[in-house]
Amino acid sequence: MVASSHVARLPALADRCKSMTELKQIQAQLTTLGLAGDTFLFSKLVFFSAISDSGDVNYSHCLFLTLPSPSAFVYNTIIRGFSRSRNPNRALSLYVQMLRSHTPPDHLTFPFLAKSCARLASLCLGRVVHCHITKHGHDLDIFILNSLIHMYASCRQMPDARKVFDEIPLPNLVSWNALVDGLAKCEDLAGSREVFDGMPEKDVVSWSAMIDGYVKGGDYRAALALFEKMQIHGPKANEITMVSLLCACAHLGILEKGRSLHQYLKDNGLVLSLAVTTSLVDMYAKCGSIREAIDVFRSFPVAKTDVLIWNTIIGGLAMQGMARESVEMFREMVRAGIKPDEITYLGLLSACAHGGFVGEAWEFFRSIRELGMRPHVEHFACMVDVLGRAGCMEEAYELLRTMPMEPSGSLLGALLSACQIHGWMELGEIVGKMLVELEPEHDGRYVGLSNVLAVSKRWEDAKKMREEMEKRGVRKAPGRSEIEVDGTLHRFIAHDKSHPEAAEVYWMLSYITKQMKMEWEAPF
Repeated sequence: MVASSHVARLPALADRCKSMTELKQIQAQLTTLGLAGDTFLFSKLVFFSAISDSGDVNYSHCLFLTLPSPSAFVYNTIIRGFSRSRNPNRALSLYVQMLRSHTPPDHLTFPFLAKSCARLASLCLGRVVHCHITKHGHDLDIFILNSLIHMYASCRQMPDARKVFDEIPLPNLVSWNALVDGLAKCEDLAGSREVFDGMPEKDVVSWSAMIDGYVKGGDYRAALALFEKMQIHGPKANEITMVSLLCACAHLGILEKGRSLHQYLKDNGLVLSLAVTTSLVDMYAKCGSIREAIDVFRSFPVAKTDVLIWNTIIGGLAMQGMARESVEMFREMVRAGIKPDEITYLGLLSACAHGGFVGEAWEFFRSIRELGMRPHVEHFACMVDVLGRAGCMEEAYELLRTMPMEPSGSLLGALLSACQIHGWMELGEIVGKMLVELEPEHDGRYVGLSNVLAVSKRWEDAKKMREEMEKRGVRKAPGRSEIEVDGTLHRFIAHDKSHPEAAEVYWMLSYITKQMKMEWEAPF
């Protein structure tokens, strides 16, 4: 009787399972009670381990293998689990196994298969899945068709995605959103906006997809302008919207707008999740308000942080020239039990370059391999920058010469700058020629080499380099700068006088220049 009542409670226990530890305890009880072959109870365990955030899809697969005849529900569960895992290809393998076991797929099977193909960006497999959808008579199921739109968009096949959309008799909001998002991710922002504007109704996903599309496409001002419309005509923003908008502010360097978005989060009761907090830290750091970046970072519980937010604050401190603080933040990160990654070391090496910490830079550079990671060309570029800024030119060139991959433009550019600063013109010429060969369309590479030759008083060679630049049709882009005043961004281009207050600006520039000359010429 006791055993019988205990068995009766097992389904409820399985439903309330909250961790893999609890699941394994229930599994042990099933085995002890001779219920290891109970398909109903084991299906519940498979479901938790495959779908729950606290689960383990690989363990779920082990449980799945113990079932003599898994149902379509169990197959769908395990396929779903793998479709969102690091190995979405295993979902497709399980589908093949499902067919071989003569278990017919249903309308719930195919969206997970389409998702797996989308994550693999495999057009070939996606088309096979599409054929199976038609073969099994599910080609009118809007839920499945929406997943196909997403799949084709992820494979950058928007004509196919559009065709699926056009074949839906009555597209729902998810259909429209998938099309808007797909066009935006395929960099067809005009097409995405056209579809967005033509939507019969829009929700927060629609607005967020369009805003995110603008941000990913580099049109940050369009993203912010659309948000202004969203505040008037649309729903309240969500986490995804805010992350995109904060990213736009970070790229534009518009601090006041970033602060207003921070206030919007507070006013609308939006949760400061880890993703939003990381975006706030990034925005404040890139907009030059490192103190606010630190305050936001400190406001988030350390136990809930991840490597990304630590990388953001470490990189932000380095970018603002706070080299020692950046290194100390790294030490704090290690004490907090957060494992550094390759990006962490890029931030650290950048800090060392700003601070002139050559010894520590070598220590960090060696740590990359010691921790089982592989240094990328960006790490070598940072290390060359550290050595170059410190005047260790021979070490920098030796590192360049012995690195296991081809140097990047940024690496050679850093070394060329160091050569000019420290007067190593012979090495500068070698590096300059490498840069021109590597990036023949980059105007700055010709100018850099020409300047090195001019400093060496090789006027004819410098002139020839300028002529070579013209011969190849490479034009020097005019210098430009931007500044935000009272929330308005002002752009200035060299020799351009289109700004409405150009006369006043140039007068002030002339006045400041004269004042600087007077200060320079004044006797001590």
